[in-house]
Amino acid sequence: MIPARLESTRFPRKLLQTIEGKPLIQFVYENAKKAKRVDHVIVACDHEAIQNCVNSFGGEAVLTGTHHTSGTERIAEVAKNLTCEFVVNLQGDEPLMHFEVIDQVISALERDGSCVMSTACIKKDDPGEFLNPNVVKVTKDKSGWALYFSRSPIPYDRDKRAHSYFKHLGIYGYRRSFLLQLPNLPSSSLEQCEKLEQLRALENGYRIKVVETVHDSIGVDTEMDFKLVKERLSSHRAGVSHHA
Repeated sequence: MIPARLESTRFPRKLLQTIEGKPLIQFVYENAKKAKRVDHVIVACDHEAIQNCVNSFGGEAVLTGTHHTSGTERIAEVAKNLTCEFVVNLQGDEPLMHFEVIDQVISALERDGSCVMSTACIKKDDPGEFLNPNVVKVTKDKSGWALYFSRSPIPYDRDKRAHSYFKHLGIYGYRRSFLLQLPNLPSSSLEQCEKLEQLRALENGYRIKVVETVHDSIGVDTEMDFKLVKERLSSHRAGVSHHA
């Protein structure tokens, strides 16, 4: 499920911005369709402009209420009417998210019956990205359960010996039963402070399994992000065409 909001704060109507004639949301949708463990892909959107866009390229979109404060709440509204066991929240501004990451997040739920929520990370060593508050970092225990997510550089390297960190990727897997509970959990102070909705689950005592992947992604939060993603996608498509 791809939550999609038309008027995002930092970059309004970003999901309808086009790269070589294709809207951003279409790249996300098509990546999701490639995942082997996914049966159904739905865009949960708050505006007819996005619904019409998705319909125009043959995708499926469901209109939701406009009152939701997070993508999780938006997909939970749609999930109430589904009978599936698992739901993946693939954010609409992640056109570079590799389909294998989607499968990894689902596999984490399938392997462990006690796991109600999963997500992904990648090991990085980029000092600039480490300090960037738009790039969320995660720390986890030895079994792969999340300890904390932050926009701040974590862990703090007091002795300046380590150079790597785990970058959090914007994707979540849920057992449907837990997804329906999540919007009703009390909003947490950490969630409000960091502006990271996954902290609501942690602060209310639920565990999140973090799978490590080799596929990086860039969320489009700003116009600068969009330009970077546009360069990546255009060069990739050019390389595929040249190879063909």
